[in-house]
Amino acid sequence: MWRNLARLARYRSLIASLVSRELKARYRGSVLGFFWSFVNPLLLLSVYTFVFAYIMPNDEPRTRPYSVFMFCGLLPWTWFAASINESAGSLISGGNLIKKVLFPAEVLPIVTVLANMVHFLLGLPILAAFMIGTHHYPSWANLPWFPLVVLVQLIFTSALALIVSSLTVHFRDLRDLVANLLTFWFFTTPIIYDYQASYVQKLKWFFNINPFFHLSVSYQEILFFHPEHAGETFVHGHLQWCLVLGAASIVFFLFAYWIFDRLRDSFAEAV
Repeated sequence: MWRNLARLARYRSLIASLVSRELKARYRGSVLGFFWSFVNPLLLLSVYTFVFAYIMPNDEPRTRPYSVFMFCGLLPWTWFAASINESAGSLISGGNLIKKVLFPAEVLPIVTVLANMVHFLLGLPILAAFMIGTHHYPSWANLPWFPLVVLVQLIFTSALALIVSSLTVHFRDLRDLVANLLTFWFFTTPIIYDYQASYVQKLKWFFNINPFFHLSVSYQEILFFHPEHAGETFVHGHLQWCLVLGAASIVFFLFAYWIFDRLRDSFAEAV
């Protein structure tokens, strides 16, 4: 396991090449091409702005403008959910590559996570533009912590992608199960509602065991809430939880890679 893990860094050129291929293939044949990476989050945020400004206006002062508040959590969630959903079938769809003796199978789910991370990063300028348009700016003191939260999410998502992709090779029903579990996971994460709401605080123990709860709240504290909101400065808020989740994600990644490595020899026959 440790030898294969050490070799993973040497495949960075291969990973970069496959990520580029994945991004190009996603919009191959479309008129706008790669520009859809900007258009998709723009259209999504425009729809939410219209719905929650005119059809279902939000009355909570803490989460105004609501479309920006929700997008601060929805953007990283889209990266996470898309990565897990797509990684479930990544080894199966890449069966021809896996059957090559020297091809590192773990590259495929990692490429899926990185490709979706690129879309996440390309959505950030759209979020920034809407913040400027609504005159709602993040706390500059919190922004330097943003790369830390992204790194924690990258490690955690990669670990889960490795487990899901390796198990789906042998249990094909897992793809449908994962899709439904992600829907449940979405609604048990404070993305469309405020984590300070009374019904969330009543079940605080339940939310605290949800890893993405701490990621979502970290993004909100960095990008949306301001220090004048008591307890919502990231340093005095979810920084400690984020650091704990980061350490746990590293352990989780090693465990996930161990499972992947144990199942590696069975992939070629199963796909």
